[in-house]
Amino acid sequence: MLLGTVLVLLLLGGGPASAHAALRSADPADGSVVRTAPDALTLTFTESVGLLDDSFRVFDPHNRRVDTGRAGHADGRADTARIKLPAKLGTGTFTVAWRVVSADSHPIAGAFTFSVGTPSATPPALPGTSVENPATGGLFNIGRYLAYLAAALLVGTAAFIAVCRPPDVRPLRRLLLAGWWALAGSTVFLLLLRGPYEAGTGPAQALDPSVLTRTLGTRPGLALVARLALLAAVAALLLWQRKALGQGRRPSRAALLTGATLATCLALTWAGAEHASAGIQVPVAMTSTVLHLLAMAVWLGGLASLLTLFYRASVPSRVVGRFSQLAGLSVTVLVVTGVYQSWRGLGSVAALTDTTYGRVLLAKLVAVTLLLLAGARSRRTVTRERTARNVTVEVTSVGTEGPTRVPEPVGGRAEGAADGLADGRVTGTVDAPAGGPPLPGKPRPPAGAALTPAEDAQRRALRRSVLAEVVVSVVVLVFTTVLTGTLPGRAAAEAATAEQSAGLPVASVTNIPFTIGSGSPGVRGVSGKVQVTLDPGRVGDNGLQAVVYGPDGGFVSIPELRVSFSLPDQDIGPLDAKVTDRGGYWAADTVNLPLPGTWEMKVTVRVSETDQVSESKPVEIVR
Repeated sequence: MLLGTVLVLLLLGGGPASAHAALRSADPADGSVVRTAPDALTLTFTESVGLLDDSFRVFDPHNRRVDTGRAGHADGRADTARIKLPAKLGTGTFTVAWRVVSADSHPIAGAFTFSVGTPSATPPALPGTSVENPATGGLFNIGRYLAYLAAALLVGTAAFIAVCRPPDVRPLRRLLLAGWWALAGSTVFLLLLRGPYEAGTGPAQALDPSVLTRTLGTRPGLALVARLALLAAVAALLLWQRKALGQGRRPSRAALLTGATLATCLALTWAGAEHASAGIQVPVAMTSTVLHLLAMAVWLGGLASLLTLFYRASVPSRVVGRFSQLAGLSVTVLVVTGVYQSWRGLGSVAALTDTTYGRVLLAKLVAVTLLLLAGARSRRTVTRERTARNVTVEVTSVGTEGPTRVPEPVGGRAEGAADGLADGRVTGTVDAPAGGPPLPGKPRPPAGAALTPAEDAQRRALRRSVLAEVVVSVVVLVFTTVLTGTLPGRAAAEAATAEQSAGLPVASVTNIPFTIGSGSPGVRGVSGKVQVTLDPGRVGDNGLQAVVYGPDGGFVSIPELRVSFSLPDQDIGPLDAKVTDRGGYWAADTVNLPLPGTWEMKVTVRVSETDQVSESKPVEIVR
């Protein structure tokens, strides 16, 4: 029920994925006016990018698609993309929509305009640049979550068997198989959805053979294929050890070494295709990610194994103690690698609260803290059992007149009932009564004879604590999945710097509503809004464009529009922008705003010889 709820939340709440790469420059530049039509379009990014079949879409001034060549990398550089333009391009304002795949496997998209000769009278609307299709993105997030969960079950259960050495591993066979099948199924699911996810199309495109063929040629696609190949090797290993597992015995040492190698390689299929594979310190980041994933799997999968044994078989105290030590080591690895990855992803303390990545990371830290508290509670329960003085078992010895009390330390195997303490049962045989001769094959007393009410309460508390850890671990995996698809804070800062250094416009757009004549009796009011765009909205020269919209959202032609600026704090202005009618919109090529601050922009709209209105709004001008 909990897992179903989590999956629904992922499907409905999955936001657009982001990546490291950002557009560094464009040739022709955004908003530029060139005298003659360019031969090609060239885009340069902050890191290497992968190209799609439809990476560039160019539209003419009439919003008709322009026939272009196939996109490719310019001069063999992986961080550039270039596309050929037709010889007779024409004049006016052209729109370019682009879409590429960043080095860390996430798609990014954008749009810009440039003009040949003179700009069009009415600037074309930019096409939608949504990074992903909501349905495809939601399903892809579910697939990634299931992959993490399955990896934790598979790797964590195997590690639990190898390190904690439970006397009977048969109850864990189904957990191993469930982890394998879930990981194999989610990997195939992600492989089919990878093409639509990158292209931003619907899930139905997953069945297109050409889309799958393209996916198999990409790095993320190859990582998923490698994961399937590794899972085939894991299946062979499980078949090899099938007899041992069926008899409840531990795998051989060679099988354990092979399994550890395969687990490490499986973790590499994540590290080699996501955030760790791009950005700074890639070798260190990939090593840290592999260790982080393995530690997470060992801890969370071990919890699931322990909980399964609690309800399916007896759990000796020594097994619980070994897992407690293993969990402590896993937590240490998670803390060390988590601190490094947080530093690498955030870049600054401010990014912890100012970016989506930082806020999701904080939420994950809260969940991990709850998980640690639940783990500490379990450890305290185990410690109380270990420090108990003794547990007594009544046995009837041969040649004695009555039952004899056998003192037994918690954690013993053949000397008492400790092997069955975890679930209140007594298993095995008693080797000898206190001070008496050996009793080979003598069965222990029936269940319930070994546990006192206090000990039974401790075991029930331990089961509840482990169950709480499993529940919280599901939430931790959700946040982990969200983080893999969220733009890191460091990357966000790099992208903003790249846009500024490239001179990409950071336009200021202000909407000023107005109403004329509604207060006069018998006069029908005229209402609408003026949308004023300052480009780039900074100190110095700015281009200004103003469009007047009616109440229905359509363009409105008016006889006169005036725009002026004042800076009251410095007693500057009003400065007349001197806008002119450009046939459908009003504009001024140069409006000089000499100082930063909150300027007051005043707009006067005249709709007839006698009817006009003036409205003002503040506009922030930055340095």
